[in-house]
This record gives sequence, C-alpha cells and structure tokens, in this order.
Amino acid sequence: MTEAPAQRATGFRRLHPLTPLLRGWKLFAAAVAIAAQQLYGDVEASWLFVGVAASIPVALAYGYLSWRFTHFRIDGEDLRLETGVLFRRSRRVRLDRLQAVDVVRPLIARALGLAELRLEVAGGSSSEAPLAYLSEPAAQALRAELLARAAGLSHDTPEAPEAVLLTVPVDRLIKSQLLTVGVIITGLVLLVVLGFAFALKEISLLGLAAPMALSLGPAVVGPIIRHFDFTVADSPDGLRLRHGLLETRAQTVPPGRVQAVRILEPLLWRSRGWCRVEVNIAGYGGEGQSQTSVLLPVAPLEEAFAMLRRVMPDVDISTVEMHGVPRSARWVDPFAWRFQAAGADERVFVARRGRLRRETDIVPHERLQSARLTQGALQRRLGLATVHLDTTPGPVRPTAAHRGANEARRLLDAEVERARLARSSAPPERWMSLPETPPPPTVAG
Repeated sequence: MTEAPAQRATGFRRLHPLTPLLRGWKLFAAAVAIAAQQLYGDVEASWLFVGVAASIPVALAYGYLSWRFTHFRIDGEDLRLETGVLFRRSRRVRLDRLQAVDVVRPLIARALGLAELRLEVAGGSSSEAPLAYLSEPAAQALRAELLARAAGLSHDTPEAPEAVLLTVPVDRLIKSQLLTVGVIITGLVLLVVLGFAFALKEISLLGLAAPMALSLGPAVVGPIIRHFDFTVADSPDGLRLRHGLLETRAQTVPPGRVQAVRILEPLLWRSRGWCRVEVNIAGYGGEGQSQTSVLLPVAPLEEAFAMLRRVMPDVDISTVEMHGVPRSARWVDPFAWRFQAAGADERVFVARRGRLRRETDIVPHERLQSARLTQGALQRRLGLATVHLDTTPGPVRPTAAHRGANEARRLLDAEVERARLARSSAPPERWMSLPETPPPPTVAG
C-alpha cells in the first residue's frame, strides 16, 4: 500500500487496510450472541434482526476509526505507537528492554494473509504495543528489524537462519492427552453413567453425563489444537517455537531469557519415557505466561535433557547431589515424603517431588530473584521448614519442602550466596548470540 504524504513526512506506518474487518467482526459477533440469548425472551425476532443488521455498519465504522487513528514508527531506540479515537494514547517501547517478539496468526487473519505482532518487554504485565494486523511478510520483516535493533545491529540486518531441532509427532501428542489420569477417570465414569442410563432406561441420568462429556473436549482437544505441529528450531537469536492448528504462534525464546525449567513426568507417561518441559521466560506477563510457558508439550526424556542443555549450557542435573527429607516429614506428607529431594552445584539449584506426578525444577543461581523460608504450625512442631526460590512469574515455582529447620536455613543462606556470586560473574545477555559452547542439536521425527 502506498503511504500518504503525511505518513512519509512523519515516518509513521499504518496497519494493514483489512484490519477494520478483523476488528469490526468482534463487535458484530457480540451483537449476534446477544440476539441469540434474547430469542426466547419477550423481544420480537424482527427487532432482533434489525439490531443485528444495524451492528454491521457500527462494527465497520468502529474498525475503520480504530485503524485510521492507529499508526507506529521506530523512533531511535524506541517503538512509538499512537492509538485512540476519543482518547489519544501514545506509547513508547524501549527496544533495549525488548524480551520477545512473537508472530501470532488467528484463524480469520490467516485466511486473509495477515498476522499480529506481540511485543514483550521487561517488567510488563501484558503484551506491549500489539500490532494487529500486518501482512505476513510485513510482520516478519518488522520482527527482524526489531530484533536487530534490540541486538544493537543495523536495522536492515536480515532475519537469522535457523536449524530445526525437533518436531513433536501428532500421534504422540494425541496419545499423551488420552493418557492422563483425569481424562481416563472422567471417561470411565461417563461410561458407567451411560451404562446405567440405558440399562435402567433412566433418561434423567443423561443430564449428569452431558457435563462430563463436554469437559472431555477442552481437556483433550484444547492442548492438541494449541500444540499441533509443535516445532523447535535453533537460531542465533534463540530458540524458535512454532505451533498451533487454528491460531498459529511463532515464538522466539532469546538466549538468557529462560529463568527456570520444570520437567513433568505424569504417572501414565512414565512407562513410555515421556515428559513435558515448562519454563519461566523473562518478560512475559498475563496471558503470555500461559500461552508461552511450554518448551516441549510431550517428548522423550533424552530430548528434554537435550533441550535443557540448549537453554542452560553446561548444566547436567544428573551430577547434582540430591538430599531427601527427614522421617518426621511423613506426618505432613505421608504419601510422597520419600520423593522429596533438593540439591545444588555451582551452576543450578534442583528440587524434585511427587510420587504420581514427578516434578523436577531447575533454577540457575544467577536467575534467583528472592529466597524465603516458611513454617506452618505442624512444621514448627516437627522442626521442619520449606525453602521457596522466586524467579520471574511463570509455572515454575521451585520449593524445597519439609527440610529440617536448621538444614533449611543453611540451604537458604547457601543459595543466596551462590546467587550473589553467579550474578557478579554472569556474562551480559545479548540477542543474536549463541552460547559459547552449544551442544550438538538433537533431531527427532
């Protein structure tokens, strides 16, 4: 699209001209939903039809005005975004605080060849300056420009090349969702209820079966749609994750932004040697945490450890000496106290727990933000305490639970000292730079 003279003079850029359609349809969909709820009320259907029809020009006008008053430009070391119809808003995103730039393509946007650019900055509670929508080539080009400027490179630096490390097979993803305790129990209960309903010819039992059947859909289908065709690639600007069936997401995990890692081994996955890898990533807040915290939705343990070495070079958790909890911990955790363990080496702190659902948390010492010690009433009586390590917000919340009180204090003091020494010697973080000694990639079909 040719820029207007005012745009050329100011350097501002506009979003794609089809943006009003994508923004306006949401208002139209809301009007349709409200009308559907009122079909069985006192309002005549003709008036509902008129209301829905009237929402079409209103939605288009809203979308157009929102697009007309939205423009952006890169101003030195900042991304400047101007928005607002009635109330003007000007935002500046410092590129040196840029943590992630994701390309998201919702289903309707994909059909029109459009994409949304979501920026995450340090200290942000949600995505800053989301640019919705741009053409897919424009979104990729702008993303490359922003990453280059964040790395201190020329703005015309091309996008860094990548090498695919692994792809999660669809059949494994489907099997992993079916092999969960919650899904299996719900499915068995549903079969029992349906059996009684047909055997006793009691139709009222179907009302009990319907909610259970509806709950299975999101539990099984939701993760499959979200993590469909999950691909991990390596590049100089970090790990690139691509996944999604209806809404696709292209995410970059820059070097040094992973603050903590969790390896989950559910009970029914362990016979197949599968696990799930979750991470805390600096900069993501709000919705970004739940949408971007999965590094591998399901993978063999060897692939998970290979990925761990990519985000935490020179870390080998098998060499970390782990220590269990005293026997008195059985009074506060009778089922799984034997599976509680924690330890540390010169690079990371590791905590393990769980009998049915095993969890292993790994935190580099330099990523520690705070540490604290807590004691419940029963713990105080038994001489126990729990150590909590805090990193950036995310699913990984490392704890060393039910340690002896004196041991917990020593563990806390030692970890604080390790974190201080690690931060003083940690190299600066830069985009577009690989770890100094990267291990060879693991490629899986």
